Amino acid sequence: MIASPVRIAQNTTYLTVAYIVQKIFSFLYFILIARMIGVEDIGKYVFALSFTTIFSVFIDLGLSPVLTREGAKDTSRLKHYLNNIVGVKAVLSTLTYLAVVLMINLIGKEPLVKELVYLSGLIMVLDSFYLSFYAVFRACQNLKYEAIGMIVGQVIIFGTGIAVLFLHLPLHFLIGSILMGSIFNFIYSLLLINKKLDFKPHLRYDKDILKMLFKIAAPFAIAGIFARVYGYIDTVLLSTLAGDKAVGWYSAGYKITFALQFIPMAFAAAIFPAMSNYFVKNKKLLAKTFEKSMHYLMIIALPVTFGVVVLAPELIVAVYGLEFLPTALALQILIFSLVFNFLGFPLGSLLNACNRQTVNTINMGITMVVNVVLNLILIPLFGAQAYLGAAIAALVSGFTLFALGLFWAGRITKYDKKFLILSLAKVLVACLVMTIIILVLKSETHFIFLIPLGGIIYFACLYVVRGLDKKEIKEFYHSFFKRDEKNFVDNN
Repeated sequence: MIASPVRIAQNTTYLTVAYIVQKIFSFLYFILIARMIGVEDIGKYVFALSFTTIFSVFIDLGLSPVLTREGAKDTSRLKHYLNNIVGVKAVLSTLTYLAVVLMINLIGKEPLVKELVYLSGLIMVLDSFYLSFYAVFRACQNLKYEAIGMIVGQVIIFGTGIAVLFLHLPLHFLIGSILMGSIFNFIYSLLLINKKLDFKPHLRYDKDILKMLFKIAAPFAIAGIFARVYGYIDTVLLSTLAGDKAVGWYSAGYKITFALQFIPMAFAAAIFPAMSNYFVKNKKLLAKTFEKSMHYLMIIALPVTFGVVVLAPELIVAVYGLEFLPTALALQILIFSLVFNFLGFPLGSLLNACNRQTVNTINMGITMVVNVVLNLILIPLFGAQAYLGAAIAALVSGFTLFALGLFWAGRITKYDKKFLILSLAKVLVACLVMTIIILVLKSETHFIFLIPLGGIIYFACLYVVRGLDKKEIKEFYHSFFKRDEKNFVDNN
């Protein structure tokens, strides 16, 4: 089955909108929770979710993306694949949940945290099943239902969570709010594959099919393990070695740092099909697309980074409250990860589009090791300010992944390094001018007014130093909002 460029564009738009809505609701929800339950309880809440998220990869083991890929090749085999995956997941989910229960008891956490983890484990199980159900629709090139599920699920979490907060119910109910969203997506996706595709999942264990699926899934499983450990081990180690308050301060800063992640995600979704096409048909346009992607994301990430560094204390107190003031320093460290995170998306897209998925996996594995080692060293080293150790570990790890990706990008395509260095220099000049003016006005002007003022100053300076012109503004707009067939095939 071959997807038309228009269908690809539609699917990209569905998921992009869903990701944006989900990120906005998730960020606002986290702020509300943090303000109402305090540092220590938010630490317990985040730890429980992070702990089970690491284990979740052992239920899926890369089977959902394989279901999408292999099912897309031959939709007549989808039922057989899904039934066998459901059968395997019934076993894996039971074993993984038992492993979660065993590990949290071995760690020796307090009863409340253990109970939160038990509830979060149910979310882990349900999420794994509904991701496989949505994978069936991905194989059929229909992402609309998954996008709807993401948005409605997040609205359910947000609505029930607010009720829990204002009724002053125990922390269990906040985890329960997320569980409600997972229950909705599980039932919704199950009903959809039954009604729309006439699928009724059953437990099947076909030896030949399972052998084939696991063989293909192995690289996805390894990549998933690396990504999960890299993404969540800092929170688990911080809680274990330094306590819940350290997790609360750290996670508050981390949440702000990655609140804008939907921007590079949307950008990557827009450029990936084009990169895949250019890799086969036009290497020069491949390099050009990569250069422009890096250029545009630099323009967004760097001023945000400089602005947050200057205004971090005021921003933290305004968003979370005075209790979270220690987060400000962690945020000033973490925010530099934003640059590497943004620029990592076009690097990842380039590697995947050019059949270097294995390289991406190796890079993630190296980064995971760096992250774990640094956390184990720096968290105890910083003592009472252990959250700063975790922040430094996150920053160095982000740079490591970026540097590895950049190294391989140079071996894949001959992009214009001079153009990117010059672009970086121009952006930095505009950022420095903006920063100096904000620092001068900071003592006399409320930070809320400094944010738009800084943006105006930055873009004005960038325009003056020719870091951005009218043509590039139009290109930037088209990258996000004009994803028609032409954009995916031959527009640059």
